[in-house]
Amino acid sequence: MSSSTRIENMQNPSLLLYGPKSAKYEDRPIPELGNHDVLVRIAYVGVCGSDVHFWNEGGFTKKVSTSSPITMGHETSGTIHSIGPLVSTVKPGDRVAVEPGVPCRYCKPCKAGSYHFCKDMRFAAAPPDGHGALTKFFRSAEDFVYKIPEKVGLDEAVLVEPLAVGVHATRLVDVRPGEKVVVMGSGTVGLMCAAVSKVFGAESVVIVDILEKKLEFARGWFGCETFKAEMGSSAEENSESLLEKFGLEDDGVDVVIEASGAASSIETGIHLLRRGGKYVQTGLGKPKIEFPIVALSEKELMVRGCFRYGPGDFELATSLIARGIIDAKALISSTRPFEEAVSAWEATGRGEGIKNLIKGVED
Repeated sequence: MSSSTRIENMQNPSLLLYGPKSAKYEDRPIPELGNHDVLVRIAYVGVCGSDVHFWNEGGFTKKVSTSSPITMGHETSGTIHSIGPLVSTVKPGDRVAVEPGVPCRYCKPCKAGSYHFCKDMRFAAAPPDGHGALTKFFRSAEDFVYKIPEKVGLDEAVLVEPLAVGVHATRLVDVRPGEKVVVMGSGTVGLMCAAVSKVFGAESVVIVDILEKKLEFARGWFGCETFKAEMGSSAEENSESLLEKFGLEDDGVDVVIEASGAASSIETGIHLLRRGGKYVQTGLGKPKIEFPIVALSEKELMVRGCFRYGPGDFELATSLIARGIIDAKALISSTRPFEEAVSAWEATGRGEGIKNLIKGVED
């Protein structure tokens, strides 16, 4: 019996990950709704680099297991299917982008306005029990879904999530009008960080990668400058070449947004910065790396980490797409049916395309 035949007989078909390279389609209960909950009929799910890592490795510090599998998927959009008795901001039929994490609202971080640090965050596709959006019906809270206008496709709305990461990172590093920004990495998040930096008034934005085809896309997408790092060169050599190419060898750049997680990229970013420059680490790579700490200290750099998104980031990301300021649709490379979700993970793992989507369960 094919996966499509099995799915047709399920009330809430879901794709669960049991471990590296082990995923199964199963029927899960339709979630019950609390007073302020909503049930979203999933339309599309985006493939993120973290999904690929989960597929290959089973997770990061917390991993899935045969005893505690989770439904995958956290970049998602859909329509409101049903609502809790006290929901007042959305109604059935509304088209929404979904913020994949709902905090407790009562802890110190939540009260302080940093709900993304909530220890009791219920985040999609997060072990050990955070079931995600590769399912037919997904439960969220009414204030963590964001209505999108009819002119924006539900496929585009999936890109609100990575754009929110870009908004958060760019806010953390406080990009200001007239500043010179370098973004290390031209994946989806890197592209979003670059685009938001331009919206925030950056005088120039340079995207760095080792793949010319990705840099070509970046140039065509929004007209940024690009630089191809040489894998055989040291971090110092690549930084010197970039600064010389753009006439910045005397000062350096104001801001570096690291969106690849590669150790060589991180080191290059530190060497690119001017004295007093600003750096934010958005990409995830090895848990421990060698780091040019002397250069950081001598330059008195401001260095920030970046974790998901926080208050206001999803609203702004939704607005930037809804108003056509950022063209999210251009980043969509492929759309596969729900039954072929694993092939979407594998294609992304091979570096195919910019953003690969998985279509929701069809009737």
